[in-house]
Amino acid sequence: MPILHWLNDEEARKTSSRVPYRLLEADETLSYGDSNAENMLIQGDNLEALKALLPYFAGRIKCIYIDPPYNTRSAFEHYDDNLEHSIWLSTMYPRLEMLRDLLANDGSIWISIDDSEAHYLKILLDEVFGRENFIASNVWQKRYSRENRGAIGDVHEYVVVYAKDPDVFKITRNKIPPTSEQLKVYKNPNNDPNGPWRGIPMTAQGYRPNQMYAITTPTGVVHYPPEGRCWSMIESEYQKLLTAGRIYFGKDGKSQPNVIRYANEIEGFIPWTWWTSDEVGHTDESKKEMHSLFGKENAFETPKPERLLQRVIAIATNPNDLVLDSFVGSGTTAAVAHKMGRRYIGIEMGDHAITHCVPRLKKVVDGEQGGISEDVNWQGGGGFHFYKLGESIFDEEGKINPSVRFRTLAAHVWFTETHTPLEVRSKKASPLLGVHNGIAYYLLYNGILGDKSKDGGNVLTGKILASLPPHQGQKVIYGELTTFSSQRLARENILFKQVPYDIKAR
Repeated sequence: MPILHWLNDEEARKTSSRVPYRLLEADETLSYGDSNAENMLIQGDNLEALKALLPYFAGRIKCIYIDPPYNTRSAFEHYDDNLEHSIWLSTMYPRLEMLRDLLANDGSIWISIDDSEAHYLKILLDEVFGRENFIASNVWQKRYSRENRGAIGDVHEYVVVYAKDPDVFKITRNKIPPTSEQLKVYKNPNNDPNGPWRGIPMTAQGYRPNQMYAITTPTGVVHYPPEGRCWSMIESEYQKLLTAGRIYFGKDGKSQPNVIRYANEIEGFIPWTWWTSDEVGHTDESKKEMHSLFGKENAFETPKPERLLQRVIAIATNPNDLVLDSFVGSGTTAAVAHKMGRRYIGIEMGDHAITHCVPRLKKVVDGEQGGISEDVNWQGGGGFHFYKLGESIFDEEGKINPSVRFRTLAAHVWFTETHTPLEVRSKKASPLLGVHNGIAYYLLYNGILGDKSKDGGNVLTGKILASLPPHQGQKVIYGELTTFSSQRLARENILFKQVPYDIKAR
């Protein structure tokens, strides 16, 4: 498969592996609402924040939406959208790698972009996510009035979609509910007790011998399929619908047959790639949403309308699924996910994480009625926790930061060994982190076994081994030291790894 090359691209491809793991420090003065809520708002560089999330959320995010800088050669107050092309590519590549690792097997990633970098982004995504996992490049009509400033008016952007597994995505993605405009074609001229309905022409393209029969109307008119077409069903199925009163021959009873489709039978429509401003909003709508939240003087530049995010989240997720936005901006993704009953993680580096995102999400918790609130009957509730990036887990010499607690290091060790997030099964910590592919992983750290032995249980001795939760197969045990000989370790089927030297710092 062809790949994209740019200045310093080899360094960009190594960046994600070199990013240090950092602690996430909660700031309860900026958190709000239900203390049991799982929603997270993180302030800090999104590359480092994504790395910090990996031990806990790898393979768990159902929907990722990002609205990265478009590199449009123009400056904005809240972020730099004037990056040189190669720097933009080097910025995006490692972030896409980490987002890929966070995505669930049935998950999808949605990226807003315009023509400035859309085609280069597509090649990056082909490389990182796999060309075979491309789903669609949706076209969003961002303006409803003509744009006359350029040689050709700019009226659209894209929302590019990739899935971890396209076959699974096709099965699990949701359909689009009908709009009030689409429902207008359903009428009830005959007071049908089943409610409004419409007639669907009973023909299909092609020629199938068992679907070329004659149909006689109640008035005696005989119909055959039009040239180049056949009936859309075999005759026995047609007879069943006719008996059930589901065939319509027009007001005069002479027309070609139509199948009656009731409005209450509509499950929704398969999404397609043309998203009009009427359906999902436009830039003018999003600016008005910002003005209502922050006033005209403090409004955020280039926001997305809530209805656009509603469309993405409605297709890609179900209630309580986890949504991630690592370029959260003014907090639109988080606000919409909150109103739609999804869990979310938002990451933003700038001060507007505090000046815009926090007050906006507080208003959402309090039941603000802008954006999609009326459409989803939002009444308020829930909450979120605010985090900042703290110190690195390891110092420059590779030693463990003294402030690191057992659960933090346990999550890191488990992830580096298994590349999966650590499941927390009990409030009480255990030296047995879990079993993966038949191997049990243990961590002796922070006196996890109390003071019943040497160095608070951080040294593997015979007595400590006897006190560990048993496992019949291979055991990987992390600790400061061991008193066992290599022969004893082999006899006990133990691979001993020394803390901190055998723990990967990156």
